[in-house]
Amino acid sequence: MFTGKKMAYQKVNADQRAPGHSQYLDNDDLQATALDLEWDMEKELEESGFDQFQLDSAENQNLGHSETIDLDLDSIQPATSPKGRFQRLQEESDYITHYTRSAPKSNRCNFCHLLKILCIATILFIFGILIGYYVHTNCPSDTPSSGTVDPQLYQEILKTIQAEDIKKSFRNLVQLYKSEDDMEISKKIKTQWTSLGLEDVQFVNYSVLLNLPDPSPSTVTLSSSGQCFHPNGQPCSEEARKDSSQDLLYSYAAYSARGILKLSLLEKAGFGGVLLYIDPCDLPKTVNPSHDTFMVSLNPGGDPSTPGYPSVDGSFRQSRSNLTSLLVQPISASLVAKLISSPKAGTKNDACSPLELPNNEVRVISMQVQTVTKLKTVTNVVGYVMGLTSPDRYIIVGSHHHTAHSYNGQEWASSTAIITAFIRALMSKVKRGWRPDRTIVFCSWGGTAFGNIGSYEWGEDFKKVLQKNVVAYISIHSPLRGNSSLHPVASPSLQQLVVEKNNFNCTRRAQCPETNISSIQIQGDADYFINHLGVPIVQFAYEDIKALEGPSFLSEALFSTRATKIEEMDPSFNLHETITKLSGEVILQIANEPVLPFNAIDIALEVQNNLKGDQPNTHQLLAMASRLRESAELFQSDEMRPANDPKERASNRIRMLNDILQDMEKSFLVKQAPPGFYRNILYHLDEKTSRFSILVEAWEHCKPLASNETLQEALSEVLNSINSAQVYFKAGLDVFRSVLNGKN
Repeated sequence: MFTGKKMAYQKVNADQRAPGHSQYLDNDDLQATALDLEWDMEKELEESGFDQFQLDSAENQNLGHSETIDLDLDSIQPATSPKGRFQRLQEESDYITHYTRSAPKSNRCNFCHLLKILCIATILFIFGILIGYYVHTNCPSDTPSSGTVDPQLYQEILKTIQAEDIKKSFRNLVQLYKSEDDMEISKKIKTQWTSLGLEDVQFVNYSVLLNLPDPSPSTVTLSSSGQCFHPNGQPCSEEARKDSSQDLLYSYAAYSARGILKLSLLEKAGFGGVLLYIDPCDLPKTVNPSHDTFMVSLNPGGDPSTPGYPSVDGSFRQSRSNLTSLLVQPISASLVAKLISSPKAGTKNDACSPLELPNNEVRVISMQVQTVTKLKTVTNVVGYVMGLTSPDRYIIVGSHHHTAHSYNGQEWASSTAIITAFIRALMSKVKRGWRPDRTIVFCSWGGTAFGNIGSYEWGEDFKKVLQKNVVAYISIHSPLRGNSSLHPVASPSLQQLVVEKNNFNCTRRAQCPETNISSIQIQGDADYFINHLGVPIVQFAYEDIKALEGPSFLSEALFSTRATKIEEMDPSFNLHETITKLSGEVILQIANEPVLPFNAIDIALEVQNNLKGDQPNTHQLLAMASRLRESAELFQSDEMRPANDPKERASNRIRMLNDILQDMEKSFLVKQAPPGFYRNILYHLDEKTSRFSILVEAWEHCKPLASNETLQEALSEVLNSINSAQVYFKAGLDVFRSVLNGKN
């Protein structure tokens, strides 16, 4: 499939599940043969003078399966434990003296007699083995058969996940990032996943164009005084450069234009450069990154030299060393304060004063942006657990690992430790004979910091397979960005499942704050699956409440967070354990439930909620949204309700139903979206906006303009998406009705 390009075409017979009665033992002829052999044995015993012989009760036979219950062996009782019966005759103390025949008439007759008894005993011994096999296959197993909806099974797997194990794994990983060659980390992950039993773990490599920091750091110079600063606010000096080590170099914007530019901070149009910073007022009080530098990527996704297609041998490479003509440079808040020389900067009376230039003042600065572009290898680590009944349906579970020449933050170690902990728990059950119904694919992505390059290239490489077969994507991107609030993000179709899991987890904790589950734009490798494949996603992460209220730009800034910072936020690693178990239970339920736990009505409700309020030109959208809800409700009641009832469940209809469920969100992919907006319009730009983001942007855009062409295009995109979804559900209903009519 993904690693060796073979998995998509491998077939697994559904009859391999939970073997029942043996076809050999159910055969009437074999039962008759057993009876004939028993009759011959009785006749032989009568001829030998064994009139007193009584059959041993089946209750006294030890078949080696004491846990067997409710087995009806009456139909094959004559063949029960023949070896035991025959051995008992030989073990009687007076067998020779009382029950031997008179001396044989000839040696030949005696030999024939013994040979006959030996043959009968051998045949009965073989039947004993077959019956033992029959009893074994019908014994209740400690491990439920795949396809059985058993919440206890999920808890049995998840209870083996321990915070201390995640902590040890995390600490081992952070010792590796110092290497300039990220292959060391990739090899470590591959070796560990293989040792845990994951199947066909491989490297998937792509040669891609990376925009890296130059050996000389970028600078910002204040023209009025001639003062030169590095991005972290320190003066331009050789000593400062040495003290900052490599961190100074990683304060840059990947794929920015490079060069020197003078600009005014007050220019509103026609500017050629941008200084990016994070105002301390946008951050929680517990965070003080005034002197911290950070990295951002201007790359929307994938290798910039091969847009829309994979970077494989023979692919044409476009000459794109930068993605914008702007010079972009991230700087610290402390440098901003120096550039504007504002005495009001900082806090007063516990009220934070935003950094801003005094009125009617102008500052002219000079920027020098230093970067270098090179072809580098990005490595993904991919392995899987093959599903038993639906091996061609995939649940993708993705984390990311450190890539050389990128920022050296440690959230990658958290995500890798979490995904490894779940693999360990899952494989301990798989080794005992259980398998999920659907295939679970585990991916550790490379090149994430440069624009999710590893996941994009892999997705483009296997796009045709993924479009047809991927059911869901579970993101474990940056699981710990704070410690005050659990913040789940889920597609509309999966929000109900996430609510159930979160409520269950809440009952096991002392504090159960209300958790807001929404569909918002998130950072990380889920991007390709959301925006190009329309795949439902789930992500659990801990955040600081204050950070959730701030600008969405915060999630794009990649700080060089140290390992100690992660451990300060979660010293016991209990938060890591919670995220592992919540994510794991969602993975198991999607992978193993006969009917995918997706909700069609929730998509229709999300569409209607996005159209609430006093919005112009939405009457057609509201009418179409109403029809979508009607179709979704019919689909939910007519098809999903009986499918979830085992008494009414039919395997062929289940497969058809699941095919519809997994493709529900594809209707909401638009061809083009404004820069920075998702192509999947079900996702909001941030927590503050509960409307279709592309409509909000279009309304804002058309206000200063006489023409409303942009708004009309956005309205058309949304209308077509809603109509497409409504037609999709209606077509699904028509197919099911046709199947029923054909049977009737």
